[in-house]
Amino acid sequence: MRSYQVFAAMSQEMAERFLATLGEGAPGAAAQALAAASAAMKARPKFMARQPAERQAAAVRRCLARVAASPLAEEMLAVYFLECRKELLLEWLDATGVKHEDGALEEDDPAEPDAERLEAAVAGFRKGDGPEERELLLCAFAAQSAIDWPRLEALVEAADAGDPA
Repeated sequence: MRSYQVFAAMSQEMAERFLATLGEGAPGAAAQALAAASAAMKARPKFMARQPAERQAAAVRRCLARVAASPLAEEMLAVYFLECRKELLLEWLDATGVKHEDGALEEDDPAEPDAERLEAAVAGFRKGDGPEERELLLCAFAAQSAIDWPRLEALVEAADAGDPA
């Protein structure tokens, strides 16, 4: 799964929460996402700014769900978890044993944990509060271009398919 696919699979409700949370925790990134959505719609940014929150979220989700927007989608997901939902990111990184400094990875391409540790980390992480945001983090992490963890991708895809993996 790539970052644009994360947005393509995102529910409208999650998109609304995503944009609202991004606007509170990282207003510059939210403005960037809205500007991208305006450009994709060939609309003026002022028009987008006057739209209700649900229409803004839908436009951002549609924009970031495009293949060409994958780099921006990846950046928005990273900012969301680094700036707005850092506690979830830290929990995930600690569970997998990935070395980081306050959420920022210490290595550009961290090695995938062994299968047993990764499966235990995913299962434990999914048991926490806010299952939709936890699943979003797993998808976003697996979709990052700096992460090449085939087993994590398989676990995420299995959950999407309804398999226990």
